[in-house]
Amino acid sequence: MSESTFPELPIVDASSVPVGNTGRRLPEWLRRQVPLGNANHMTANLMDELGLETVCDNAKCPNRMECYSQKTATFMILGNVCTRPCGFCSVARGKPDQLEGDEPDRVAEAAKRLGLKHVVITSVTRDDLPDGGADHFYQTVTAVRHATNATIEVLTPDFVTCKEALKRVIDAKPEVFNHNTETVPRLYRQVRGPKSDYAWTLEMLRRVKQYAPSVKTKSGLMLGLGETHEELFDVLADLLDAGCDFLTLGQYLQPAVDKYLPVVRYIPPQEFTELGEAAKRMGFKKVASGPFVRSSYHAKDMADAV
Repeated sequence: MSESTFPELPIVDASSVPVGNTGRRLPEWLRRQVPLGNANHMTANLMDELGLETVCDNAKCPNRMECYSQKTATFMILGNVCTRPCGFCSVARGKPDQLEGDEPDRVAEAAKRLGLKHVVITSVTRDDLPDGGADHFYQTVTAVRHATNATIEVLTPDFVTCKEALKRVIDAKPEVFNHNTETVPRLYRQVRGPKSDYAWTLEMLRRVKQYAPSVKTKSGLMLGLGETHEELFDVLADLLDAGCDFLTLGQYLQPAVDKYLPVVRYIPPQEFTELGEAAKRMGFKKVASGPFVRSSYHAKDMADAV
């Protein structure tokens, strides 16, 4: 993408803005009120009853209570311990436990009891498994399909150690396939770890369209890690070239001081709006852009375009 075709937004030089997590308070726009009512407790209790994990809890999502209060959640399968040391994620890392064979049925039961119309299924990365957990995704999607009439979205790891496993996930015929790009190529290894591969991230989206052209593809980025607008729009152009349909842009928030990558910049809401509008003009079918946007936040709104 040539510089002359960039949307008309200011280029941000990451070296010229202050680090954002050195003891200073969050901007006002990043403060949230706790939702009223007990629906959030009902959702949390159901997850506990069925022994299920959610990315909402494990990744310390700022939208957790809002989503739980609306009786929805993003199911996290394959355990709660990840084999990747990503610099941004609060999910526990180490040696995972063995797979639980009845987990797909428990996810399906939860989706049914919550009355979900759109089910999002994600996972930790399991480089220890020969197929990276792809068959477990297949079994979970199939179980949810049998138990509900919901549309299904998968948010997968990169399967970089077992690239052919991607086909197994797509064989389950989810309506939406989501894999997060997370950041720009210059920051890729720092943010996503040494095994990550930006080119393979794009290739995954291309292969999904080859395997099943009707599946909508989706990807998301965290902003505020030091990327420039120029780098960001280069990534968006790459995603469109790979056939990506839906895009999410949200603010990176450091899960804990000194343990994870620092926030370089807090992006104001108006800038998120402008970036989202620019992404739509570039050609994405649906865009969610805002400080609290996460890859599965209000996912049904995007899925309604399927």
